Amino acid sequence: MNPSTAQARVVVDELVRLGVTDAVLCPGSRNAPLAFALHAADAAGRLRLHVRVDERTGAFLALGLALGSGRPVPVVTTSGTAVANLHPAVLEAAWSGVPLLALTADRPMDLVGTGASQTVDQHGIFGTAVRRASTLSVASSDSREPARWRSAVDRAVAAATGAAGGEPGPVHLNVPFAEPLVPEPGAVFPEGRPDGAPWTVVSPVGRVAAPLPLDPAAPTLVVAGAGTAPAPTLLGGTPVIAEPSSPLWAHGLVAGPWLLGAAGALPRPRQVVVIGRPTLHRAVARLLADPAVDVYAVAAPDGMPFTDVAGSVRAVGALPQLTPPAAFVRAWREADDTAAAVLDRALDPTRDPEHATVPRGLVLARALTAALPGGSRLVLGSSNPVRDVALAAVPRAGLEVLSNRGVAGIDGTVSTAVGAALTHPGPTVALLGDLTLLHDTTGLLIGPDEPRPALTLVVLNDSGGGIFGLLEQGADEHAGSFERIFGTPHRADLAAVATGLGATHTLLTDLADLPEALAGEDKGLRVVEVRADRSTLRAGHDALAAEIAAAVRALPTRT
Repeated sequence: MNPSTAQARVVVDELVRLGVTDAVLCPGSRNAPLAFALHAADAAGRLRLHVRVDERTGAFLALGLALGSGRPVPVVTTSGTAVANLHPAVLEAAWSGVPLLALTADRPMDLVGTGASQTVDQHGIFGTAVRRASTLSVASSDSREPARWRSAVDRAVAAATGAAGGEPGPVHLNVPFAEPLVPEPGAVFPEGRPDGAPWTVVSPVGRVAAPLPLDPAAPTLVVAGAGTAPAPTLLGGTPVIAEPSSPLWAHGLVAGPWLLGAAGALPRPRQVVVIGRPTLHRAVARLLADPAVDVYAVAAPDGMPFTDVAGSVRAVGALPQLTPPAAFVRAWREADDTAAAVLDRALDPTRDPEHATVPRGLVLARALTAALPGGSRLVLGSSNPVRDVALAAVPRAGLEVLSNRGVAGIDGTVSTAVGAALTHPGPTVALLGDLTLLHDTTGLLIGPDEPRPALTLVVLNDSGGGIFGLLEQGADEHAGSFERIFGTPHRADLAAVATGLGATHTLLTDLADLPEALAGEDKGLRVVEVRADRSTLRAGHDALAAEIAAAVRALPTRT
């Protein structure tokens, strides 16, 4: 067996031994040894192979597969710019702690700088975004090399999963291949440990944090974002403002972010506990920056860093049992019930066509999360969709919510959702904006021989960047420049885009019909388009916030 083929087969064999069940391959010449090895492993039923023609799409598919399964997933590319196309997904994996393995083929180092085609300096190309970066030597016939190849794979996977003691996240393993790049018939590659065991077993490192030095009986709010969370029983009834991708979302206030806008009518918390990585709401950011509030952060058991944008965190540690005052809890619960009643009236999907001034994205978010059956997986696009769910949906159990909130970009969301669907036995639905769909249309491009997901993409099409209308640049004084440089309208026909790439398309005009449009657990890849008007978005949000604030302020004053 030629050395390049032997090295590739050893690398793939060791990945399977380490528990890798899915791999993404992007076609190329220099990565041919890995392509043949992955194809053979797929044919033998040792892993499931996914082939994509676009490296950025492939990387986000691997990210979604890893996010959905909790297992490390390699994305395999050829050399040159193919490697650079992985960078956005690598960054997202870095900040969200997802075990993504960038397995890149390279030219031998003596070709770098010579003008050889598709040759760049790939070692260290991802900078500090990866937990580990290593480049193997060009394979030779030395019988001692297979052990070193296997050891390198074991180190890479241990770093990606956090088993080596660091934070979980992306890893780069760069493999230079010399020609010949194709296998010869009948060759046998070097065996590994007996009984399918990895070459080196890395036991996970345990982490134990000291309890937070807070006052468990003080008036307290919990703010929860993406990431792991302690047992809900430790909260002791403490009001929770949880983002949808937090494990605590089902235990959160219905109108938490809205209530912070009416905080003057509610008893103030003396301390705030931050769990995970909250990133969605400016009202939360203002609360955490308030010098009158003591802020504490719960240490993540996987070692991911704590969030402290305002530099206000007093301590990081384990959450003790909280016992906030009953009057404080009751006041926040009553305010939440009042605000939730306002939302119930305003966001009733059966009255959707009558609600010309109510933001349709909020109505859609509430209707969608309510319509999904138990055991569903919901993937939320960045920008408005994840915020719409946070502001409008009734938190519920039985629904797993995923979102790329590491660096919160819109790129690769379709591919992430495909990966999440391919690792979930129940229904998977993604809620996206139109620009998010258009940013990753190649995510819909799935070859005839590839595993296909049962995935519904619900797309709110307001023909542009609706989120900017809610920010400072959306104020009236910027109306003359807003539409072209922030609204960025387009004339894309989403039906043509979807059907041209192999998905089915449905235009939903009445949100009362949403449950019927979502019916069926295995209808393949489909796009459900809901159209909306951006021009009333800012005014609609402001009106709803004012109505909620007025209703809360009308409650009896509590201290």
